[in-house]
Amino acid sequence: MGLLEGKPALVTGGSTGIGLASAVRLAAEGAHVFITGRRKTELDAAVEVIGSAATGVIGDISNLTDLDRLYDTIRGRGRGLDVLFANASVAAFVTLEQVTEKHFDTLFDINVRGTLFTVQKALPLLNDGASVILNGSTNADVGDEAFGVYAATKAAIRSFSRTWANELKGRGIRVNTITPGPTDTPGLSGLVADPEQAADFRRRLAANVPLGRLGRPEEIAAAVAFLASEQSGFITGSSLYVDGGLKQI
Repeated sequence: MGLLEGKPALVTGGSTGIGLASAVRLAAEGAHVFITGRRKTELDAAVEVIGSAATGVIGDISNLTDLDRLYDTIRGRGRGLDVLFANASVAAFVTLEQVTEKHFDTLFDINVRGTLFTVQKALPLLNDGASVILNGSTNADVGDEAFGVYAATKAAIRSFSRTWANELKGRGIRVNTITPGPTDTPGLSGLVADPEQAADFRRRLAANVPLGRLGRPEEIAAAVAFLASEQSGFITGSSLYVDGGLKQI
């Protein structure tokens, strides 16, 4: 018996990276996992990796019609949701001088607005005692150059988890933030277009981590599974850092 045997779960942005690793882990713990993604090819491939315990629903969390369609699919299964991992987000390097309306709107529409309505629209489906996990970032704690808008979106996510934990405590619903450090995912490498520069970027990030390496998506997924399960039953409103000591030492 897994930690989440028979429990329905949702992972947004579950096609790649931390989202996919988390969906794989939740399914391995016995959950039936709904995953979303904006690209059908990647979504279909992710469902194949996870297997029969997965249902893929294509969509963009910043599109409220897509969210309604997602929750109609989950509602049709008739078991509600015990776990929601609001993972989907985007990032890009842009300095203050370079910020455009499009950059600002894209990041806030997906990372903040999309996360808010992902959770709000899930409320009627969340079973009492459910676990809601928001995907944060260590960037919310620092002032790294050219990451100002992204960091601001993740600071908003941290704030949401505190407020929502307070608002949902009457239903026994726990809300926590998972806060990864630099993690070896396609999204991280994609921040730098040139392959050689991307490799150097990853090396520099790893050198700043006390454990001397990037995190693996499976390590973040293990922490997600912990927050999703009753093993973390007395934890809510918290931020669980999975960062190799980056912001701890």
